[in-house]
Amino acid sequence: MSEVKKVATREAYGNALAEFGDSYPDMVVLDADLAAATKTGVFRKKFPERHIDCGIAEANMMGIAAGLSLTGKIPVASTFAMFAAGRAFEQVRNSIGYPHLNVKIGATHAGITVGEDGASHQCNEDIALMRTIPGMTILNPSDAVEARACVKAALDYVGPVYMRFGRAAVPVINDRPEYHFEIGKGQLLKEGTDVTIVATGILVNSALEAAAKLEAEGISAEVINICTIKPLDKEMIVKSAKKTGRVVTAEEHSIIGGLGGAVCEALCESAPVPVYRIGIRDVFGESGSAAALLVKYELDGEGVYRQIKAFLQ
Repeated sequence: MSEVKKVATREAYGNALAEFGDSYPDMVVLDADLAAATKTGVFRKKFPERHIDCGIAEANMMGIAAGLSLTGKIPVASTFAMFAAGRAFEQVRNSIGYPHLNVKIGATHAGITVGEDGASHQCNEDIALMRTIPGMTILNPSDAVEARACVKAALDYVGPVYMRFGRAAVPVINDRPEYHFEIGKGQLLKEGTDVTIVATGILVNSALEAAAKLEAEGISAEVINICTIKPLDKEMIVKSAKKTGRVVTAEEHSIIGGLGGAVCEALCESAPVPVYRIGIRDVFGESGSAAALLVKYELDGEGVYRQIKAFLQ
């Protein structure tokens, strides 16, 4: 059996910025002294005059991005998720969200798979924070193919967009001719009748692995990839929930305020069914390899499978 191709979504993000640079001459990429890590250095090498290193001053970077957008530019502000959503929250809210400016935020190193950098850098709260900002679009790609598609969609969209990317290399699962990405639309990856698994980001691969294990035991799981956390594809989720009667959400983020919260809000309004949320369970992370942390916090395929089995029983 051939080895599964693995690429970090931050790698795809950097490559996409450089790829689309010619097509979007008004795009300006900003970074906070992290171009090597966020991979915006790929863009800088190709378009040095359109890359601004703002130094270790993320709040200031968001203000600069807001100003650039008012001159007709398409600013893409990049830094780690902990700093983009955490340290610079006020500037994102007041300078970008409130006036609904055309600023794109590329937040890398999100979630538990930041690994050895530990709890201070493992941002498992960013989706929750960004969801509270009115009018903010949130994209959380599952692999490199989807990450590239997210960048293109964000550049075409007029308004603030928060894009979430990871540090670790993850399996490429969307490399197929029929793949199509659209903001606000989910992807039905597998049909099922017994339970719906709504997953986002790198947990989509874990959900598919868990669904295969369940299938071997005669349990039919429907798998939905939700890349756009906001606006959420409520129609697809509600339709699936009404069919299966039970829903599991899976995310590399706190179960509070992220995809799980968004899905529960949608279902309690339109299709109340039992929901089990898989994610970081109200704890801080810890230092360790990305792979080991996924296993410890039961976010790998086996861990997701075990949690779903327990929920169904």
